[in-house]
Amino acid sequence: MASLPQVSIIVPTWNTCDLLAACLSSIARETTGLYVEAIVVDNGSVDGTADVLRTGFPFVRAITNTRNLGFGRAANQGAAVSTTPHLLFLNTDTQFTADSIHALIRVLDAQPRAGIVGAQLRNADGTFQSSYAPFPSHWREFLILSGLGRSLRGKHYPSCGPDDQKGPQVVDWVSGACLLVRRTAFEAVNGFDESFFMYAEEVDLCYRMRSAGWQVWYQPAARVVHLGGASSVGQPTEREAQLYRGRVHFFRKHYGTVAAALLACMIIASTALKRLVHGALRVGSAGRYGRPVVSVARLLSVLRRA
Repeated sequence: MASLPQVSIIVPTWNTCDLLAACLSSIARETTGLYVEAIVVDNGSVDGTADVLRTGFPFVRAITNTRNLGFGRAANQGAAVSTTPHLLFLNTDTQFTADSIHALIRVLDAQPRAGIVGAQLRNADGTFQSSYAPFPSHWREFLILSGLGRSLRGKHYPSCGPDDQKGPQVVDWVSGACLLVRRTAFEAVNGFDESFFMYAEEVDLCYRMRSAGWQVWYQPAARVVHLGGASSVGQPTEREAQLYRGRVHFFRKHYGTVAAALLACMIIASTALKRLVHGALRVGSAGRYGRPVVSVARLLSVLRRA
């Protein structure tokens, strides 16, 4: 066992037992040639998650919280009880493809300054999903808020497609859906910042890793299916509010109060416009078009705590 690559796979979950079962099944298929300890941190689920783990996945070590403590805190709990030199943090809406775990580990083994390695994410239909990006800026946030980021390509918005031909490469930050982290690097930066409840905690971790002299790598050979937001249960408008809260909190922590305030103003203005547009679409189409948008009042309440 000592000669095998060793990895602790840590999966925080909250009321996603079906997704969790599929995720753990994919892990079980990928354990050949590895020593794996699987740790699930249950953030107070009430959907039968405990029964699913007990009956279907006896190899999993379960940590049970009485309430939802957020992704970062749950991930830190899992890391604290793990024993291997490699920590693989996963969302429950991910599934491994063949050799993906080995491909991630190969980068850490080959690159002594690599602190984090991220996978190439794929949608369920096999199409590419944004897997890495430069660190946030007001320009990039404008592209995201305006929707232009979905159509623009090139140096202004580079996470636009798979980069298989280049192979593994150093990037700014990688998606938190699947993160392989070197334990020594993780401990050197004190793990995830638990003040991020949900969203942007991986951007913060990558930023602090880079600041501490570690590298963040993207490994396109490790392909992971990611259902994109399915692990974040609850009202879509509340998820939207928490997403914005995470972004503003990152700006405040790393760029300062003025930068955070400017981003908050951009988000509020964009949200007000989207409410008008989508509201008109719903009225004009008798509900066939237009999506729910978080209210400005709720957004203001959430951003005050960012």
